[in-house]
Amino acid sequence: MASSIQVNTTQEKGKFSLRKPFRYAVCIILVVLALFPFYILIVNSTLTSDLIKQGIHFIPGANFIKNYNGLVAKTEAVGVSLWKSMLNSLLITVPTVVLQVYFASLTAYAVTVYHFKGRNFVWAFIYAIMMIPTQVSIVGFIKVCNLTHLYGSRLALIIPAMAAPTTVYFMKQYMEASFSVEIVEAARIDGASEFYTFNRIAVPLIMPAIATQAIFAFVASWNNLYTPSLILATERDKATMPMYVQALQSNDKQRDFGQIYTGLFISILPIMVAYFLLSKYIVAGVALGGVKE
Repeated sequence: MASSIQVNTTQEKGKFSLRKPFRYAVCIILVVLALFPFYILIVNSTLTSDLIKQGIHFIPGANFIKNYNGLVAKTEAVGVSLWKSMLNSLLITVPTVVLQVYFASLTAYAVTVYHFKGRNFVWAFIYAIMMIPTQVSIVGFIKVCNLTHLYGSRLALIIPAMAAPTTVYFMKQYMEASFSVEIVEAARIDGASEFYTFNRIAVPLIMPAIATQAIFAFVASWNNLYTPSLILATERDKATMPMYVQALQSNDKQRDFGQIYTGLFISILPIMVAYFLLSKYIVAGVALGGVKE
């Protein structure tokens, strides 16, 4: 009996050793496929426009400084400087992320913890809002901005971030899987207020999901070109980084691909910083948020 168990254990180890190199090979291939576009982007930012037009290059050049200086010199043509557009994007993205994550967490917390009349209707309404694309409601949104005198203001891009149904959905799924309602009840018995319970007890417990959604919200807001190009169309000094890069591509006769790739490379640096700061939470957040008890 002992010998048969030992044989089975040896066979299992043999099978695992055969699968392990295959798993590593698949992971390496996926990593290469994911990082290859970023590598080409970095390489193209160091090349001249003529070299980029000739095809794909794998060896970096020495034209990055020249491309950067060309970007800085195009302030008058674009209507805003490179670093001013970067600042404009940060002024919109950072408050957007904070408001979106906080109020989405607060909404999900209310739907999860409180049992009130119409709770199912509220959750169904959030589901319905998730299915409406931005392009469908953009005309009404612009009219609202005109009526409230927010057209051309950054607030028109920041305030709506408080209503993020997709983030609410994720946070609710996470809370249902890993948040204990008994903790809230214990805090109430101890005399804690509702906002104190949420801010001091619930928020630290759901921090992995908050960090995960903060990454998604940062990337979505930073890369958003559609809404800012409509709201800030008449305010060129408030143009965001995607609008700046788009302006570089608008002139077909004087399009410099080296400068365009340099602008794209600079534009993704804040995204990379945000991801590296919060990436340790993303795996745990996605895994726990998608599993139900």
